[in-house]
Amino acid sequence: MTQVNEGEEIVDQVRKRYGSIAVASSSCCGPVASCCGTTPVSRQLGYGESELAAVPKEADLGLGCGAPVGHLALRPGETVLDLGSGPGLDALLAAGQVGPTGRVIGVDMTPEMLERARATAARAGASQVEFRQGRLEALPVEDASVDAVTSNCVINLVPDKAAVFREVARVLRPGGRAVIADIVLERPLPEAVAKDVLAWCGCVAGAALRGDYFRLVAEAGLRDVSVLKEEDYAASLAQIASDETQTLLQRWGVSQEQIRGAVTSVTWRAVKG
Repeated sequence: MTQVNEGEEIVDQVRKRYGSIAVASSSCCGPVASCCGTTPVSRQLGYGESELAAVPKEADLGLGCGAPVGHLALRPGETVLDLGSGPGLDALLAAGQVGPTGRVIGVDMTPEMLERARATAARAGASQVEFRQGRLEALPVEDASVDAVTSNCVINLVPDKAAVFREVARVLRPGGRAVIADIVLERPLPEAVAKDVLAWCGCVAGAALRGDYFRLVAEAGLRDVSVLKEEDYAASLAQIASDETQTLLQRWGVSQEQIRGAVTSVTWRAVKG
């Protein structure tokens, strides 16, 4: 009897979920145009109006839990790596900062997202941007070849987070930095939530406890970790998509109070020692 690899099952479900999002042009909380009232999801996440106006609309699916690129302080000519690049929003924003002499590499495992991102970058004329298919646990990127790494609410979706952080350290040049927006847990989730694949795909169940998460960051060789921004992710999600949040809570048989304060979105910075 063949043993089922639970981690690979989760990866496959995440790939399918985000592939359908790319095709349907919807965010994880529903259609971008309708799930967020009068304020677009990306504006609520921290992106500026001028940033969003500078990239094609097709690059913005309202995905993420922060706006990390603005904290990278990128310089012209630098090489940037975007982990889980999705439709290409952060990669294109980074391209605008590193300029034509710079380089941006996006890595994603979802073919539909890669197709969308490549088409959008071509329309934007961003020839310094390329998108590669790959897993974050084994990046298709050379050792010590990038100046900066970013990622927006993707590492929490990966079962083997230690491998991701080791890969970040491997591809960064000495003194290179990472600014990452992600999800951490302040306490264990109720069992019904932790085992639900929809909670994984929604960036909740796959999150690690804060202490474990940043221990893995340090063990990978990333230093001077600082948290730049954090907020209650469950409360933010309820504001963005209250109807869907209530449906999920009913599915799990838990109240919003039971998960309030348990899930935090953090934007953090570190450097390669």
